[in-house]
Amino acid sequence: MPFNSTGRKPRLLFLITEDWYFWSHRLELARAARSAGWEVIIATRVQKHGKRIEDEGFTLRPIRLLRSSRRLVHELSCVWELIRLYREEQPDLVHHVGMKPILYGSWAARFAKVGAAVNGFAGLGYTFIAGGRRKGVLRRIVGGALRWALALPHSLVVFQNEEDAKELVGSGIVRKERVRIIRGVGVDTDTFRPALPENPDPLVVLAGRMLWDKGIGEFVEAARRLQADGIPAQCVLVGMVDTENPAAISETQLRAWQQSGLVEWWGHRDDMPNILASAQIVVLPSYREGLPKVLLEAAACGRPIVATDVPGCREVVKDGANGFLVPLKDAGSLSHAIARLLSDPLLRCRMGACGREIAMKEFSVGKISQETLDLYDELLESSDPLLCKEGKGG
Repeated sequence: MPFNSTGRKPRLLFLITEDWYFWSHRLELARAARSAGWEVIIATRVQKHGKRIEDEGFTLRPIRLLRSSRRLVHELSCVWELIRLYREEQPDLVHHVGMKPILYGSWAARFAKVGAAVNGFAGLGYTFIAGGRRKGVLRRIVGGALRWALALPHSLVVFQNEEDAKELVGSGIVRKERVRIIRGVGVDTDTFRPALPENPDPLVVLAGRMLWDKGIGEFVEAARRLQADGIPAQCVLVGMVDTENPAAISETQLRAWQQSGLVEWWGHRDDMPNILASAQIVVLPSYREGLPKVLLEAAACGRPIVATDVPGCREVVKDGANGFLVPLKDAGSLSHAIARLLSDPLLRCRMGACGREIAMKEFSVGKISQETLDLYDELLESSDPLLCKEGKGG
């Protein structure tokens, strides 16, 4: 890999709003970058994973950036904080992950004269999920801000699926030649691997943040229908309450569902390989995704999947091969697909084996990390990334 003009190791700075998100979604990439010769710096809001990050040997720079804040003075102070941080650390390349890091990090990179940047969308998120006049206005405002941010010189834009890329290219927010597609963050197929389910009762798992737009309401309704039809199933929600997200489901609501006997809520868990390996079926009826890591993990564990036929989910689930794709916001179709899999162990086995093969062939963490490292090298090697070879996406 190229060294910078001073002869020292090139410096890579990740800007991510939450330390837990770095730990779950970008840790393997950071490790791969370090092994490839980068000096790695993590700028994030520190809550529970600061010591883990430092124990990995990365430089940790705590920041105050909040996903949910709308206070102008606070937001401007966060941009200034990033400008100072970039000037102090002098990274050769910054990797912004998520909407606010892309917007604020791009401001900071311009003022601090950072050499190169990757703006990575984990998905288009709450703002771009259709619904309501207010959201339409918000999309126009955010779209205008993104258009400026994504025009940052010497930068490339990474999407996790073709459909997200086409939406922003088609709306004029980003130029096609700046776009690259890297399909998710990959999965460790040694950690997530098939095993015989330990649970004696049929276990159906929905794992993710507890958000309405993850389709959790539809999952609860599907559980009610399964119960009404006399189909035995232990339906479980696994994940934390994300109070920073406008679509958050309250803990009160989650506990009410649990008390009703429809679903169980297990909260945040660190033993996801065991949970997924114990499940008969993994479900994600989300409204839109970038490329959901939990579905990669489920596939690597050899579990059949039921997901909505939306961007991101259909990158992983091949309908009829390793699972079923069901219509958006359709609890009836969701419960029918779950019931079909519960009634047919051979179908579950066949779909699970197909999912494992897909995970191994297309989504191994080594493969995905190397695609990102190649992108870093492309940016370092060129003074203008628009002169580089055109990527796959757009």
